[in-house]
Amino acid sequence: MSRPVEEEGVKNEEEEFNTGPLSVLMMSVKNNTQVLINCRNNRKLLGRVRAFDRHCNMVLENVREMWTEVPKTGKGKKKAQPVNKDRFISKMFLRGDSVIIVLRNPK
Repeated sequence: MSRPVEEEGVKNEEEEFNTGPLSVLMMSVKNNTQVLINCRNNRKLLGRVRAFDRHCNMVLENVREMWTEVPKTGKGKKKAQPVNKDRFISKMFLRGDSVIIVLRNPK
């Protein structure tokens, strides 16, 4: 008896992924396009989504992680300018609770 309800739940989730807010991630997976993700650690990730779930956990490929750092200065020196930094990560798992915003196709 619970079989149709279970299948209905899967269909609802699939429909939700195709039309709801998670459609941004769905389109990235389908079209192999890049997304820009702002994270809670004040870093940005630019990469391609391989897979995701309803919690926004994601498997990402060819990721460029970008952030700024303010160098430490010695005594009496004026405040240093922030430095932009980045690194490349070929494959990563991103836990959904660290995601703030996902932007599609940043130009």
